[in-house]
Amino acid sequence: MTQFTLADLDALVADRAKAPADQSYTAKLLSGGPAKPAKKLGEEAVEAAIAAVQGDHDGLVGEAADVLYHLVVLLRAGGVALDEVMAELERRTAQSGIAEKAARRQP
Repeated sequence: MTQFTLADLDALVADRAKAPADQSYTAKLLSGGPAKPAKKLGEEAVEAAIAAVQGDHDGLVGEAADVLYHLVVLLRAGGVALDEVMAELERRTAQSGIAEKAARRQP
């Protein structure tokens, strides 16, 4: 069995975005532009943080899945391809986090 990836999630979101909003939660989120998925992402991120602080392993797993899903939906709503984000992560990981942050502060 192959492992489910962010690319798989992105493809699933793209497919479900084509459905009518009354038949797809993804399409319903996208129907209002980026505001609705942005709000949901914020809610899920807070819930993930709370689960982590409380030491709730299973809760954190579930909330992290919600965060990733809602982030992918928000990227689609904002017209940002997952590949762009992955390329940015790859660029940033080419150096240490401390060096990367220092480089961002310079004009």
